[in-house]
Amino acid sequence: MMTVRERWNRVFRWEKPDRVPDMEFGYWDKTIAVWHEQGLPRECRTNRDVERHLGLEGLEIIPEVPVHRGLFPAFAEETLEVRDGRRIVRTKEGALTEMLDYDSSMPHFLKFAVETRADWERLRDERLDPGAPGRAGDVAAAVEAAHAAGMPILFHCGSLYGWLRDWMGLENLSIALMTDLDWVEEMMEHITLMDLALIERHIPGGGAVDVAWWWEDMCYNHGPLMSPRLFEELMVPRYKRITDALEAKGIFANVLDCDGRIYELVPGWLRGGINVMFPIEALHTDPWKLRRDYGNDVLLLGGVDKMALIAGREAIDRELAKLRPLVARGGYLPCVDHRVPPDVTYANYLYYLEKKKAIL
Repeated sequence: MMTVRERWNRVFRWEKPDRVPDMEFGYWDKTIAVWHEQGLPRECRTNRDVERHLGLEGLEIIPEVPVHRGLFPAFAEETLEVRDGRRIVRTKEGALTEMLDYDSSMPHFLKFAVETRADWERLRDERLDPGAPGRAGDVAAAVEAAHAAGMPILFHCGSLYGWLRDWMGLENLSIALMTDLDWVEEMMEHITLMDLALIERHIPGGGAVDVAWWWEDMCYNHGPLMSPRLFEELMVPRYKRITDALEAKGIFANVLDCDGRIYELVPGWLRGGINVMFPIEALHTDPWKLRRDYGNDVLLLGGVDKMALIAGREAIDRELAKLRPLVARGGYLPCVDHRVPPDVTYANYLYYLEKKKAIL
């Protein structure tokens, strides 16, 4: 029987595993709370707890290289005020947000860490130094432990666009892309140089690290949040510099996490060395279309429509039947196309997991 690491690597190298890894993306906090009333043991409080209870091989149990990416130190995440059922929270990215106190919700942003060049320079100098003491842990020990457990190990590369959006806000970043392109390029170049320095200093060679993981979230239901022309100009060459450095360390699978309709950006990601699309939000991006358009150049991770799990067993059966030939073709690891929402009953989710095993 193969290890989880062997299965992941075989799928991502177009080789046949004994079965495809049984991975899932995770769950909203409210989903876990609702499932406690439907049969999930109450000691399962976190995504990691749920994955272990269900015997899954997903992101919450796969170890990561202990290198802090992004802001280091991060801002202290803290609640600054509670009023009228709402909380004012400072995030670890330094944004000031307002959130509902009684439920998990998308935050309303009040202020961002980077609103001027002076803000950026302070953030860069204080929190984006690749040589900051404590930024990296014992990488060799983490890699050894992952290999001994038969698990793949991931290196989080962060993002070029997504981090800027978090630090600046979507509106501020969009305006900067139109009015101060040199500044945006300066910030992306600093992130690139930081990535390259961390890879050179801390990532062992010889394929000891299995997967590089990127996060962008730069698309919505109608397409990209920035001009594809600027994406090609600013980001694709920088991706390529980083993925070339990763390839020199033996890392060939670069997973890109982006929701929404991603079609317009996929060619640039592939040219930049980003070759695994995730989570393939089925309402907006069809995994079959990606396979038809790009063949074996693209690897797929995700793509199971969460709406089918809400609809019930017949819809789940239809969704898995549609994806079965795609899994059989290879280069595809199916899972729900985002965190499982609370509209999915625990019974439906267990049914889905059991039926999914037949196509792995």
